Amino acid sequence: MSLPEHFDEGALVAVLTAQPLGGTLDYLAPEGGIAVGDFVEVPLGPRRIMGVVWGLGAGGFDLKKARKVGRVLDLAPMDAAMRDFLARAAAYTLTPLPAMLRLATRAPGLSDPPGAQKVYRLAGLVPARMTEARGRVLAVLREHGGMGFGLSDLCDLAGVSASVVKGLVAQGALIEEAAPRDAPYPRLDPDLPAKRLTEDQATAAATLCGAVRSGSYGTTLLRGVTGSGKTEVYLEAVAECLRQGRQALVLLPEIALTAEFLTRVEARFGTRPAEWHSGVTMAERRRVWKMAGEGGVQMVVGARSALFLPFRDLGLIVVDEEHDGSYKQEDGVLYHARDMAVLRASLCGARVVLASATPSLESWANAEAGKYDRVDLAARFGVAVMPELAAIDLRAEAVPAGRWVSPTLRQAVKARLALGEQAMLFLNRRGYAPVTVCRACGHQIGCAQCDARMVEHRFQKRLVCHQCGESTAMPLACPSCGVEGRLAAVGPGVERLAEEAAALFPDARIAVLSSDLFGSARALKEQIAEIAEGGADVIIGTQLVAKGHNFPLLTLVGVIDADLGLQGSDLRAAEHTFQLMRQVAGRAGRAERPGVALLQTHQPDHPVIRAILAGDEEGFWRAEAAARRQAGVPPYGRMAGIILSSPDMKAAFDLGGWLARNAAPLHAAGAEVYGPAPAPIARIRGRHRVRLLIKAPKGAGLQAAISRWLAPVKLPAQMRLAVDIDPQSFY
Repeated sequence: MSLPEHFDEGALVAVLTAQPLGGTLDYLAPEGGIAVGDFVEVPLGPRRIMGVVWGLGAGGFDLKKARKVGRVLDLAPMDAAMRDFLARAAAYTLTPLPAMLRLATRAPGLSDPPGAQKVYRLAGLVPARMTEARGRVLAVLREHGGMGFGLSDLCDLAGVSASVVKGLVAQGALIEEAAPRDAPYPRLDPDLPAKRLTEDQATAAATLCGAVRSGSYGTTLLRGVTGSGKTEVYLEAVAECLRQGRQALVLLPEIALTAEFLTRVEARFGTRPAEWHSGVTMAERRRVWKMAGEGGVQMVVGARSALFLPFRDLGLIVVDEEHDGSYKQEDGVLYHARDMAVLRASLCGARVVLASATPSLESWANAEAGKYDRVDLAARFGVAVMPELAAIDLRAEAVPAGRWVSPTLRQAVKARLALGEQAMLFLNRRGYAPVTVCRACGHQIGCAQCDARMVEHRFQKRLVCHQCGESTAMPLACPSCGVEGRLAAVGPGVERLAEEAAALFPDARIAVLSSDLFGSARALKEQIAEIAEGGADVIIGTQLVAKGHNFPLLTLVGVIDADLGLQGSDLRAAEHTFQLMRQVAGRAGRAERPGVALLQTHQPDHPVIRAILAGDEEGFWRAEAAARRQAGVPPYGRMAGIILSSPDMKAAFDLGGWLARNAAPLHAAGAEVYGPAPAPIARIRGRHRVRLLIKAPKGAGLQAAISRWLAPVKLPAQMRLAVDIDPQSFY
């Protein structure tokens, strides 16, 4: 028997709220009735909170005590596919459903009535007196393609006071006008002329467009070498989605990528899409959220959380750089955006495009098994060719103590600079040095809140913990023995590498690209744009530089420590190293001039290094797949992590031991339990961390078994327990 979709006044309905209460709450339908999926305001104690009508109330209590729904909100109802997505995502990740709803309603003022606001736009006039503050306001508005901003949002983005904006209005440089608070976005035109595609690109685009036209679910792995033009190909799939009258979502792994990407979208479709990420203003977040539900936005470009926007008719999801680790949410609700994209598309009849030059082994294996389609772009766009790759054997190089650029790499950089080209030195370590040691007593300065070493950031004159963010001024004396003047930096970070580069190449302009060196996303975007236009000779960068940036003058990439990612016990260490090295190497020679990538290594014969140099990507994936299959680990087996944390280390170990001894529900499902053991970083923010690892066969009903296993657990005060299905990291 199907449940009713509409309830008359006085009917008992279940309302899901974002409050951590475990499930739905029962209320009486208001005057005029109510429908499943309606957003409502309901009383909870003395407060009024937002919720979604989830279905028929459970009852089982005196209905005279039931309270009535306050009001139905002026929001597009949550459709059945979105409710199903949240329910299935909650079941898969073992997350309480209210927490999933919180993810899906992360926009301010959703319960506010619609209204108008004053917005400020460019008038096209130059103010009679230009100041630095006024210039920042105008730059923000130009950067956002003429979009109007409310006063507070514009002031926040530009870092100015309201008087600066008002002064620009008085000077005639800005227009102040009334506009709806949440207006539809300008329409994108899919039929504007596209860039001329190569034969390979045109074939790939036709395949993707045909899939979109089918109107049914399917996933395609779009694998293309770096610089092959994957973006132009999947933008044609976006165009076809728009022609079908459906909405498109493009996920990017890094906020710094959005500026260049948005410019390309605007060039293709005539206007900018909506953005959804941490750098977007609160008012804009509300507008994107509302327009997604009403169909007032055709395309959204966003971070992983954009998956939880209430799209009215989602027809395409593109996950760009699908291998990137930032798609895994590592706190709060633990989910992987790539997997959730596939789940959501399967429920709403959308297509998924997973784009990468170096796919994740999970996606590669799904394509090999026929679960995903696969489209390949084997050549770079235009005259660009793949860079030449070579290893520098550090065992044979005379590198002075305290230096990290080998003589061979130094000469290669000098040769490129002499030709007016750019060189990049890559080191995946932020800061100046990873360890600060006292040469008097041997003490290594650690974080007071974590079991992690403090990293020196010399540019900021501070020590910073990269686990919890704890920051202190750089001490003059050793905190252990009190001796002054004996603290020494050990090992390199990008800041120290920049110092070395300045000494080696004194006439070169040096730029450091590291996420912690920029106060805002806008400042980072500006630096990347300046470098792309030739504003630096030597680029020093962390993994930030590996993510899709295009520097036309860059012809040499030098990897300072190609062995760094091969250390440790992470089962994905080889995969991640292979991906990162190939992505970084791919920054070189993306225009007319051919490029070279040199990898400094102490292990030139390591299988991963050899695979990188040979360019035998399929061979690498086959070997890696065979090793994982033999070990029965993902993607050929299942894993889950249990993380216990408490201020009391003994309490965490006691509970972990009890769980390990009482794991019969897991054993019944064919799963094995390892631990408890201290997490690799055993203390973060003053909390001791204990891990258990669960390994199970591919077809095991792991979530059901874990639920039965954890059902009798009553957590002591101050104890936290997190379940990580399909863990990506093991820190």
